[in-house]
Amino acid sequence: MRSIETGTLLRAASAREDWSEYRMGVFLQEIEQKTGRQFASYDDAWKWSVDNLEEFWGAVWEHFEIITHTPYEAVLREQKMPGADWFPGATINYTEHIVRAVGRRRDEVMVKSRSQTNGSSEWTGERLLEEIGRIQQGLIRMGITAGDRVAGYLSNIPQTMAAYLATAALGAIWCSVPPEMGPKSVLDRISQLEPSLILAIDGYRWGRKDLSRADDLARIRAQLPDVPVVLLPYLNQDCDIPAGAISYQDFTREPGEIRCEPVPFAHPLTVLFSSGTTGKPKAIVHSHGGLLLEHFKAMGLHFDMGPDDTAFWFSTTGWMVWTLGVSTLLTGAAVVLMDGDPNWPSLDGEWSQWAVAAETGATYLGTGSAYLAACAHAGLTPRTKWDLSRLREIQCSGSPLAADVAGWVYDDVSSDVVLAPTSGGTDICAAFLGASPLTGVYAGEMACRPLGVAVESWDPAGRPLHGKAGELVATKPMPSMPVFFWGDADHERYTNSYFGAYEGVWRHGDWLIETERGTWVISGRSDATLNRGGVRLGTAEFYAVLDGLAEVNDSMVLHFEDPAGGMGRLVLLIEAQEGADTDQLESAVRRALRTELSPRHVPDDVVFVPSIPRNPSGKRLEIPLKRVIQGAVMGDVLDPGVLVKPDDVEDTVRIIKEAFAA
Repeated sequence: MRSIETGTLLRAASAREDWSEYRMGVFLQEIEQKTGRQFASYDDAWKWSVDNLEEFWGAVWEHFEIITHTPYEAVLREQKMPGADWFPGATINYTEHIVRAVGRRRDEVMVKSRSQTNGSSEWTGERLLEEIGRIQQGLIRMGITAGDRVAGYLSNIPQTMAAYLATAALGAIWCSVPPEMGPKSVLDRISQLEPSLILAIDGYRWGRKDLSRADDLARIRAQLPDVPVVLLPYLNQDCDIPAGAISYQDFTREPGEIRCEPVPFAHPLTVLFSSGTTGKPKAIVHSHGGLLLEHFKAMGLHFDMGPDDTAFWFSTTGWMVWTLGVSTLLTGAAVVLMDGDPNWPSLDGEWSQWAVAAETGATYLGTGSAYLAACAHAGLTPRTKWDLSRLREIQCSGSPLAADVAGWVYDDVSSDVVLAPTSGGTDICAAFLGASPLTGVYAGEMACRPLGVAVESWDPAGRPLHGKAGELVATKPMPSMPVFFWGDADHERYTNSYFGAYEGVWRHGDWLIETERGTWVISGRSDATLNRGGVRLGTAEFYAVLDGLAEVNDSMVLHFEDPAGGMGRLVLLIEAQEGADTDQLESAVRRALRTELSPRHVPDDVVFVPSIPRNPSGKRLEIPLKRVIQGAVMGDVLDPGVLVKPDDVEDTVRIIKEAFAA
């Protein structure tokens, strides 16, 4: 992997005369024809979209032919946050739009499922619609109506997608938790919602390991004794159905036409949960209209998706990327679902994300920045091992993408692909920063602010910053901002989470830098920023250097403050490659940080640990781990149930504490 300077141009922006080759370009040309405006560049179009918010979102509504049962009275009643009222008067249904798109491709494969538990399956549009109808009939027999909550304790399989769409079609509210979560993590989330029904699997396979969920499900049922459970045999097709539970076969026994209930724009569609690493998980409620419009904009404009595409989103059902991935179907594109360990039997094995992308003919890959970094550091050359000729875009998120890793993508994956590092979150189930088919790709940076997203970097006084880190803020509302948090009756937690720093302005909690190129860099979480003797150091600065070091598999930087006001203690955790000489590696790390950054960035301690605590989205859990080291109870702030490698965390904590005691 060659060394590449941050900001190096890896793919040039599309020429203005070529815009018509892309769906976003066609959309913007429609705007030009209707309004007489002229967009010389993407930045011109972005500025129009945020300066004319109602005109822009009204155009998105019209362009994607939103099915409305009663007309809207205004696009946005009042441009305020919180409390923006989008498309008042309109009644719609999210699922209805997917039924429309899939219905046009009934005889074509729309869902490609790859599972380490039960193998491969492919569903045509007709098969998916049939499953949605059968599940909906089961929901109706169970008495589920609009506003009821349905929880899925399910893997990333076609039945989960169908259950979500069937629930939403009735106006009921969906939430899902992945089966890798233990009972406490599951209950911390779904018990908040008082669900009317739980759909669950009996277990799953991860690599070669069979993981039964029978005992965990029994504990969940014991805490929610009045909630009916539907069990889908998945690990063992012949498993016993527990007493009082309903078999999935019986639940789906009756076919039926899909009924889509019209609901207001802001009617709850799904509940996504925060990581739960700094307290009880927030139950973030997203609306039918908010996700419908944001995802149409993302899929149909920014991702340039249409019926010729096949999108592979590697995700667990508990991540917002899973919800985003379902919306692939809005455009008529097919979707790839994978349930299993992408590192089994090895990083370049048959279950590699690259292998699955090649085998399914994926044109679009949504993955984690950490996964790309792992492949790059391992020296993989996907372009020579697999046929990735159909792959045209790679989106990555979860953490910043180092410049060297971005260069590796163009060297060793594809020289033609659009690389789209993206930053958004569960909070909006969309992007604050990302890419477009019209913008260039720069190593280590995000290309643009999405259309309609008024993001800036601010200092503490609310002044825009350029070239230095400030708070990531959204100065104008987005349709997919949460409608509320479940159980937050007075909206106090919602308001404090986003609007406590700047009145009427969303503060997301990331440090953001606008570069001289007009590109964007996340330099770390603002609540995880290191204050080293009065100088602020962004964690992403460290990772940009460390991610490029060959023998560093993963890393995390922690700072422990000095109550007396001194420099404090800067601790660097490293997961080294197998067989690495740790003494030599430590010297190389210290030298690189001193040379590439500054002497202030050189850690007081370098500690080698089994793995770095991350959640399934790839996010490093710096703050929770720090709190555990400082004496907090593990389960209260760092729940192993939300970790990628839960078995390592106790050893990691022990090793760090021993290093501190030495």
